[in-house]
Amino acid sequence: MAKPHVLVLGSNFAGLGAAQKVREMAGDAVNITVIDRKTYLLFVPNIPMEVFENRNPLYSMHMPLIPAMKEDHMDFIQGDVQGIDVETQTVEFLPVERLGAAVDRIHYDYLVIAVGARLAYDKIEGFREYGHTVSDTYYGNRLRHYLYHEYKGGPVAIGSARFHQGTKTRDLVPTAEAACEGPPVEVMLTMGNWLQSRNLGGPDKVTVFTPAEWIAEDAGQGIVHALLAKAGTMGFHYRNNTHDITRITKDGIEFANGPSLDAELKIIFPDWVPHAFMKNLPISDDVGFVITDMTMRNPKYPNVFACGDAAAVTVPKLGILAHMGAEVAARQIAKDVGLMNKELADQPMKPIVDCIGDMGNNQAFYISSNTWYGGNREVFRMGHVPYLLKV
Repeated sequence: MAKPHVLVLGSNFAGLGAAQKVREMAGDAVNITVIDRKTYLLFVPNIPMEVFENRNPLYSMHMPLIPAMKEDHMDFIQGDVQGIDVETQTVEFLPVERLGAAVDRIHYDYLVIAVGARLAYDKIEGFREYGHTVSDTYYGNRLRHYLYHEYKGGPVAIGSARFHQGTKTRDLVPTAEAACEGPPVEVMLTMGNWLQSRNLGGPDKVTVFTPAEWIAEDAGQGIVHALLAKAGTMGFHYRNNTHDITRITKDGIEFANGPSLDAELKIIFPDWVPHAFMKNLPISDDVGFVITDMTMRNPKYPNVFACGDAAAVTVPKLGILAHMGAEVAARQIAKDVGLMNKELADQPMKPIVDCIGDMGNNQAFYISSNTWYGGNREVFRMGHVPYLLKV
């Protein structure tokens, strides 16, 4: 009898984590195939550290995937997912190792959707000409070059466009105005230190902005108040309720709500949107993220799971939630193939915001909080020990 085929779409934190956890928990009772258009894991969290230290993150933030897949006895396909048919249990993909390939199909018994999300910089007018960011090694290196070769010492604006969250999981998770605001906070603090270290001023040149009432609202109001108080004493400026970015210009940023912000350097974090092939599927919500319960299983198609940024319940779009969702999905598959008891496997994901952000000068902040989800954990630390954890 053929073993069940587990097909994992995506291989960054959620996808690689899910594939490895399925192998760990289900052993050789299943066959596993992973599809991704790239052959490396992109370690996004530490890109800003490389940028501000004048190192090209391309050389340090890519981890080869194929050796990891081979070690765990998984098949890997370098391909770009084109479509999902949940009725026939097939996925269409385009092999991308060389141009000119034909679209192919692959069948699954279990599907784990972990393709992340599109970062919609292309929806922000003026970003290409005047915007910067740190969300991948290309943009990170572009910012590094600007900082060390073009920046003239003018004002700096750092913040988020509005996140458009679906409405089908509001009974499970809160609604967020920004996809993830740990990175803007981290870049703000590091930028202030970088300016000081180069005798270009300091935090008083930096304004951080948010579309929400509170920046990093998912961290909990106690932590946010402490963070803003600390940032204020350091000299940083703060703008809230901007609602969205209307346009980036040479001279600054125009917002949907409130006055524009003058800035020479604009570091932006965009809306996170589902991939085109995920929209209007019977497993997706009204914007295109995959609907799941808190065991990461789709209620209508129980052999379909989602974790990481592709899942509607992953809010904010945060690495720790990708890892947590991956493990929960793997437990469900292990249960289905008879290798985990129901009591253990059916423990739902209990979201928590865990975030470590660089501050420069061998300092970092650590946030661990679940108050946004109704819990009572709220930990906020700054210092050298969080920096050691970060690196």
